[in-house]
Amino acid sequence: MTVLGLLDEIASVGRDAGTGGYRRFAFTRDDAVLAQWFAGACAARGLDLTVDRCGNQWAWWGDPDAAADAGDPGVVTGSHLDSVPDGGAFDGPLGVVSALAAVDVLRGNGFTPSRPLGVVRFVDEEGARFGLACSGSRLLTGAARPDVVLALRDAGGTTYAQALQDAGLDASAVGRDEATLRRVGAFVELHVEQGRLLARPEVAAPVGAASLIRPHGRWRVDLTGRADHAGTTLLADRQDPMLDLARLVLAVRSQAERHDTVGTVGKVEVRPNAVNAVPSHVSAWLDVRADTEDRVRAVVAGLAAQGFAAVEESWTPATPLDAGLTRRVAAVAGGPGSPVPVVPTGAGHDAGVLALAGVPAAMLFVRNPTGTSHAPDEHAEPDDCAAGVRALAAVLADLCG
Repeated sequence: MTVLGLLDEIASVGRDAGTGGYRRFAFTRDDAVLAQWFAGACAARGLDLTVDRCGNQWAWWGDPDAAADAGDPGVVTGSHLDSVPDGGAFDGPLGVVSALAAVDVLRGNGFTPSRPLGVVRFVDEEGARFGLACSGSRLLTGAARPDVVLALRDAGGTTYAQALQDAGLDASAVGRDEATLRRVGAFVELHVEQGRLLARPEVAAPVGAASLIRPHGRWRVDLTGRADHAGTTLLADRQDPMLDLARLVLAVRSQAERHDTVGTVGKVEVRPNAVNAVPSHVSAWLDVRADTEDRVRAVVAGLAAQGFAAVEESWTPATPLDAGLTRRVAAVAGGPGSPVPVVPTGAGHDAGVLALAGVPAAMLFVRNPTGTSHAPDEHAEPDDCAAGVRALAAVLADLCG
């Protein structure tokens, strides 16, 4: 089965007919359909499926526990199937279907792994429903406190704990899962590139490897005003926090340009959110990323100097992926004497969470011709997707041979 054929099998799940984008949020009905599809695809390939304490699905070719007991834990590949609001078809799913397609290639070549080979589907990588990216891998590795995560609420007021329960998972069991982690000796995640470094003429490569994940954080800024009638309250008498929001957005842009970062106010909640009412409160969420932590922190400090108090909600430090594994992956993926290019990324990934937890991790990127991501027109060419599968299969054969 080709990558595009596998993507077609889930193309209708969570897709908005109007925008063409996807709304695949954690522990929803669409998420359950995707989990069932993944389980079925793995069963069709003879892989043994397990679910860890945090809801992530792992499918194994070989016995991971016996290998871990022998001191030679398995190699895992995969990604996620959830999306941002109105996201594209490739961010996450390309890594999952490429993993399955790579297993098909290996089986078709008569390959038998000498150490267990796993395919994983991480839950809630995007954090679109509860606001915490990579919650599945963060909980698995202990990078996030269960009590804090379980108390998070979505826009409808449902807690993370209740959503887990509704999905048939045990919220009381959530937390660092040593039994699962000991099975993973290395993790290689394939992902569509979220940017266009590989598409630049001086690079022009269908596949690349990742060197590091740039540091980034998310903050909330609360702006308070006074609710009033839109038709009867004079402008001079208003305390309108939307004006502060406008100043905040401009200040973020100015600070980002000053410190050579990217900064985005991409989510806003307004109360009471009525067309005929002056708002009483605005909450805005800020995302800042750069090559260094100091630059990211400088943006937030600059905002504070302008009177905007930002509350940190998540932080991911600069995450170098395993250097030795990355060199090996880049060399094998490109073929003898032709290693694939190695590039940094500003996007967070489950691979980074595992890397910070001490799991040797590497990433492969498939070229994105426009660089567009987190949008319906996200794209990768069929030939590049096929090259990604070949590269991933070669890497897995090398690591498991």
